[in-house]
Amino acid sequence: MTLEEKALQMQNNAPAIPRLSIIQYNWWSEALHGVARQGIATVFPQAIGMAATWDTDLIHRVADVVSTEARAKYSDGLRTKSPRVGGLTFWSPNINIFRDPRWGRGQETYGEDPFLTGRIAVAFIKGNAGGRPEIS
Repeated sequence: MTLEEKALQMQNNAPAIPRLSIIQYNWWSEALHGVARQGIATVFPQAIGMAATWDTDLIHRVADVVSTEARAKYSDGLRTKSPRVGGLTFWSPNINIFRDPRWGRGQETYGEDPFLTGRIAVAFIKGNAGGRPEIS
């Protein structure tokens, strides 16, 4: 890749590079508490609310539903050539440890406990993988 091509691949809407058989890809999709920005979808509580349950089984089931909806929306987007569906790359989960309220985005995290955040992140990632045995 040229330097310009590399730089352009670092944005969320990365352009195609035909000579390298690299297709255009939009990296911007959100699924922290449901599939966002892609029409109607199930909306779950914010991450901090789900963390308050301390229920990793629940988080796993939520992530499984999110990933199922995401895959359905992606398939439908391919069929209809919808510009709203960016792909299957999601900015989730947010595993930042929330210790400074001045950040202002604590609701997007699982809180300040590293153990809890780690356990919930594992449950979310495994649920989001859709039950693939190589992830479990």
